Amino acid sequence: MSNEKDAQGTLLPDHQRLSGFGKLVRSTSLDEIPQLLNVLKGDMSLVGPRPLLPSYLPLYSKEQQKRHLVKPGITGWAQVNGRNAVSWQKKFELDVFYVERVNFAFDLKILFKTVLKVLNRSDINSNTAVTVEPFKGN
Repeated sequence: MSNEKDAQGTLLPDHQRLSGFGKLVRSTSLDEIPQLLNVLKGDMSLVGPRPLLPSYLPLYSKEQQKRHLVKPGITGWAQVNGRNAVSWQKKFELDVFYVERVNFAFDLKILFKTVLKVLNRSDINSNTAVTVEPFKGN
């Protein structure tokens, strides 16, 4: 994604700044490959709530903080049930749902659904932007 700005110095909308190659990389989820190193190091899991920016920590409700009871993952229940096409509130609900029901069979189901999502290239973008909007709290 470029840092192109309009005449007033404001960043252009995401869809105008994302190159053709960038769109391909995002649509095929190839941009997630470097996170496999974090899995190998033990910092992440294949399945779990997606890691979010540390600046969001003070914005979480008590319920949303439950997502930190498990390791973050490359894919998760929120990703296979809407990915960037669902609201922040729904993502947190799906993350907590996962945390409260984590087990090997559920992880396998999520991994299988992830493969289908990647092959179908679905729910990659939010309804309003190419990238996800920042979390502003509840």
